[in-house]
Amino acid sequence: MAGEAELTPTSYIQHHLHNLTFQVQEGGFWAIHVDTIVTSVLMGLLVVFGFWLATRKATAGVPGKWQAFVEILLEFVDKQARDTYHGTSKLVTPIAITLFFWILMMNLLKMIPADFIALPLELIGVPYWKPVPTADVNATLGMSISVFFLMFFFALRSKGLGGFAKEFLTAPFGKWMLPFNLILNIVEWLSKPISLAMRLFGNMFGGEIVFLLIWVLGGAGIVGALAGGAFGLGWMLFHLLVIPLQAFIFMMLSIVYLSLSEDSH
Repeated sequence: MAGEAELTPTSYIQHHLHNLTFQVQEGGFWAIHVDTIVTSVLMGLLVVFGFWLATRKATAGVPGKWQAFVEILLEFVDKQARDTYHGTSKLVTPIAITLFFWILMMNLLKMIPADFIALPLELIGVPYWKPVPTADVNATLGMSISVFFLMFFFALRSKGLGGFAKEFLTAPFGKWMLPFNLILNIVEWLSKPISLAMRLFGNMFGGEIVFLLIWVLGGAGIVGALAGGAFGLGWMLFHLLVIPLQAFIFMMLSIVYLSLSEDSH
């Protein structure tokens, strides 16, 4: 980055953790993280393009390598969704596929060193670019809030407005404990999307900081670069397990929450 030689380790890390922000109103509260939105959309389009390539020349006979690979992944996600969800909605598998592969692609950006993305963008005048959308709590909260509204939709679809309201006010302690039921159910419903968002964000953000720390602590010169590369490779290999695991956990918990929202207490 420009002026990188004058940066301290702290300012170097802060620079790479800074979002490219568009302020809706000068001095106002609302701001848009441009890098998070653009990268998330690009990763979503990449997933769609990858699936399109698999279906473009799909055959019922012997499949090609890419078609076979995509079919294996889709069958895996479909099986997990069907085993977890016991309702009748046909939306669950598409939801599971969308969440898993979209989050997986966003998480995989962590495998690209931050400077490989930031430095070229700085050359064309972009001062900041945080490459991993799931290391931004706004992105993970956005996805978890979407799951929250889906939970609400599934509950209304299964129980109706009257049944949902009755259960919300009377379960689990009965109608004479209505205030306690209301407080408990509000906490339960709100804790689900918050825990979804914070779990994914915490793992991705923490991993990003460790990557930057390893690179900074390696020091300058050839020896420092080799040391940083060696330790970075070790952390990268470990994170190869964390990246799909976090996508899988987010997907599975979302399906569990959708299933629970249809169950009667």
